Amino acid sequence: MIARHRRDRAYLAFLGHRISGIGLAVFLPLHFIVLAEVLAGEAALDSVLAFTAHPVVKAMEWLLLVLVCAHLIFGLRLLMLELRPWRGRGADRRGWILPGLILALAIGTVAMLGAV
Repeated sequence: MIARHRRDRAYLAFLGHRISGIGLAVFLPLHFIVLAEVLAGEAALDSVLAFTAHPVVKAMEWLLLVLVCAHLIFGLRLLMLELRPWRGRGADRRGWILPGLILALAIGTVAMLGAV
């Protein structure tokens, strides 16, 4: 049986923040490896650029952007919880979770479509 607190939207925001943070922590070493590869010369740059044109890599770029946006939005929500005065039940701003997730998905989609 799932504990009552784990069925709450706030717990899902907690999970989203943690999972996006882990995803970003996995991305950074891979990013540094690619940057080091590019420093090897023009041929290496061309091979990396050819690799990034693959549709799977494009999908991963979209996911990365969504993770960054979700991590930012959920982190801002946590800051608001910690720094703003507590105003009783319902003051944990649960209503910000779904719009924040939708905003993260929208930003990722708009950026990948080339509109930004």
